[in-house]
Amino acid sequence: VRFSYMRMKYLFISWLVVFIGSWVMYVQYSTYTELCRGHDCRKIICDKYKTGVIDGSACSSLCAKETLYFGKCLSTKPNNQMYLGIWGNLQGVIKCQMEEAAQLDFDTDPEPRKEIVLFDKPTRGTTVEKFKEMVYGLFKAKLGEQGNLSELVNLILSFADGNKDGRVSLPEAKSAWALLQLDEFLLMVILHDKEHTPKLMGFCGDLYVTERVEYTSLYGISLPWIIELFIPSGFRRSMDQWFTPSWPRKAKIAIGLLEFVEDIFHGPYGNFLMCDTSAKNLGYNDKYDLKMLDMRKIVPEMNLKEIIKDRQCETDLDCIYGTDCRTLCDQSKMRCTTEVIQPNLAKACQLLKDYLLRGAPSDIHEELEKQLYLCIALKVTANQMEMEHSLILNNLKTLLWKKISHTNDS
Repeated sequence: VRFSYMRMKYLFISWLVVFIGSWVMYVQYSTYTELCRGHDCRKIICDKYKTGVIDGSACSSLCAKETLYFGKCLSTKPNNQMYLGIWGNLQGVIKCQMEEAAQLDFDTDPEPRKEIVLFDKPTRGTTVEKFKEMVYGLFKAKLGEQGNLSELVNLILSFADGNKDGRVSLPEAKSAWALLQLDEFLLMVILHDKEHTPKLMGFCGDLYVTERVEYTSLYGISLPWIIELFIPSGFRRSMDQWFTPSWPRKAKIAIGLLEFVEDIFHGPYGNFLMCDTSAKNLGYNDKYDLKMLDMRKIVPEMNLKEIIKDRQCETDLDCIYGTDCRTLCDQSKMRCTTEVIQPNLAKACQLLKDYLLRGAPSDIHEELEKQLYLCIALKVTANQMEMEHSLILNNLKTLLWKKISHTNDS
């Protein structure tokens, strides 16, 4: 009887392990197949290209010559497909939009897309001058009367000319118009000459290819998903800080983030707001120069104000866009106000605090901590915020540069 009981116990435990393991595998497989739909993405784009609807610098390589390949899946959301890509001898990152988003909302990605109307503009018979007016109007709506919008329009037309024949065809214009609906693409064009923005390599429809960044997280280590399940989140955050570059290299990466914040703060085309300041959206190359990996939640300030000005609310928690852009709820009107409370610099310093203070040289630790906390305390509504913003940013950059300027890491 004892033998039978023990055998039944082991059989039950074995069955339970197999059942749980199978269930976990099924959930992971289902998640992967939902997140990683590169085949569908390629089919949609290539069908449009082969029927003459769209064209672009990457179309022939993707759909005809087949020299642009989808590699490892990096997607975190089904409607934003992202893959490592190989284009001839070059490595890049392929980004492709999928799925239908009904409207622009706080819980959705900032670029709605509907399959049934995709690539419907500009229509046949549209002249180049008319297309330029369309693009100018789009920029004015997104950015306001900022900088030299006509110059930006010409930059877009130059990029849209995928085959570099000196003219923009209707299929190329359809691709460019679809891409301009994406805030990330618009920002990449505006910051095309800045070192912290990955370079655009090509496009086809609203699929685009950017340069690959060697290190795809500010810190941390990638573990198999089965191990991740058993690591408490608090311990995981602490463990992430163990796997970082040396302090001088961390300082150089941090300076890169501060410079990027400077680039998008009241630049020639207005202010852009970082609405998801996360380590997973930042990377760096083999020279420890910071590169932005994901800029989908960096949006024009004017555009964000238009989105949230009529947003109904009961508490301040109803007035959050992305994860980081927060406004206040006006209780008298039950509507969200339009002023984002925390500036980009404060959010960047919050992200960098533990990253920089861990292992910081003792002779600057106290001053560095003081400057970081002053930075985190910055508020948009504070008097002379712009002056304080510039002062703190310059103080941080100077403090870090002085400490690493004599090292090889600088």
